[in-house]
Amino acid sequence: MYNWQVSLASSAIAFCGVRKAVWGLTCLIGFVALSSCGGGGGSGGTPLTPPSATCSTEAQKDWLRSYMLDQYLWSGASPNAEPAGFSTLPSYFAALLYRGNLNAGGVVPADKWSYISDAASFTQFFTDGQTLGYGLFVNGLEQQLPLKARYIEALSPAATQGLMRGDQILTVNGRTAADLITTNDFSALSPTKAGDTVVLEISNSGGPRTVTLTAAVYNLNPVQVSKVLTLPNARKVGYLVLKDFITQAEAPMAAAFDSFRLAGASDVILDLRYNGGGRISTATVLASLVAGSRYNQSVFTNLVFNAKNAVQNTSYRLSSQATGFDRVVVITGARTCSASELVVNGLNGLSPQLQVVTVGGQTCGKPFGFVPQTNCSTTFSAVNFESLNASGQGRYYNGIAATCPGTDDFNGQLGDATEALTTVATSYLQNSACPTAASRATMLSARTSMVWTETSTPEPGERRGMWAD
Repeated sequence: MYNWQVSLASSAIAFCGVRKAVWGLTCLIGFVALSSCGGGGGSGGTPLTPPSATCSTEAQKDWLRSYMLDQYLWSGASPNAEPAGFSTLPSYFAALLYRGNLNAGGVVPADKWSYISDAASFTQFFTDGQTLGYGLFVNGLEQQLPLKARYIEALSPAATQGLMRGDQILTVNGRTAADLITTNDFSALSPTKAGDTVVLEISNSGGPRTVTLTAAVYNLNPVQVSKVLTLPNARKVGYLVLKDFITQAEAPMAAAFDSFRLAGASDVILDLRYNGGGRISTATVLASLVAGSRYNQSVFTNLVFNAKNAVQNTSYRLSSQATGFDRVVVITGARTCSASELVVNGLNGLSPQLQVVTVGGQTCGKPFGFVPQTNCSTTFSAVNFESLNASGQGRYYNGIAATCPGTDDFNGQLGDATEALTTVATSYLQNSACPTAASRATMLSARTSMVWTETSTPEPGERRGMWAD
């Protein structure tokens, strides 16, 4: 076994040991050790796709071609371009991606999900639970004024400077919000190193002010809000915001659900409107907490690899001895992607069916995932598998439509009873029906104005993906 395989396998086993001790989940150690390496796998000890011999551009392109032919979900149906015609690794990667089969009467779109990233920042985010940034997230997808702060990371420089959801961004480094939206250029909000600064002119109820943010590496706080809401009929509802599916979310999620049960909550609201995904294992933990012991050991999701790697096909099962919840409302939108969509689809596939209602907007549409592979200093997240629930449902290429459409106006704090989408969620739980004011036509119209691709994100700081660990 290569040294890099030994290191990753050892880390995976240690990780599973901790996970099993805390959650009682069954860890697929063999699968984790294999998939963390990201190679070809196979029975009988077939070698994984080995790393490139050197880190020259030519060597890396040769490695990438071999890897894609072996591990890419659409291997054999995607282009197999000669590497010599491409001067950079990113341009060659783009040339190898699946073009879709829509023109041939099929339904699978071109691959807009695969991407490459800096290995150090990828590990920092998904393993260490940290990121470099300002901690300010704006409503760039909508491409309309006013430009607002829709989410502030609790431990970030933006939070330290007192920025809050709903603050209006007037200028960024002297450029007007209208200019940023017209050019779809929010790059100033994505620092390249700690110590970078951005100057904002903002306005809120206290009037306009100028704020200078200094970029830093900060700890993520994936569960920023958890609380118990009381409906007009006195029914108790647990509410939880989850921003990222990372292991650092699991302990606070468990504590939150314990508090929901202790308070007598019978329903739960999962606010995944800004959740771009992450670890499938963490998504399974969340689904287990919702579903409870009634669905213990039920299949949550099945991962299906390409034909030559069918040996890697695997299932994730729910694991819980606690009481579940009667109904779950999931707040969704165009930023709800990958592993967060997996939660909706996975819970919908349970038998007997758990009542799952979505509120807000249509999700991003990404029923595919990755086994991230690092070569040299680059992490490749090329689509390796598709996910299907226990009922065989998936392939929501255009996203998962909201049961009760509603518009996020980016005002009010998340979890506040008067916040727009929280109001739609609680109204449904109170009346067992969508509020009449929520217009599906309005939401579909808003959806068409949004822009989303996996490889080019108009907003800073987002990490979208669903990966097997």
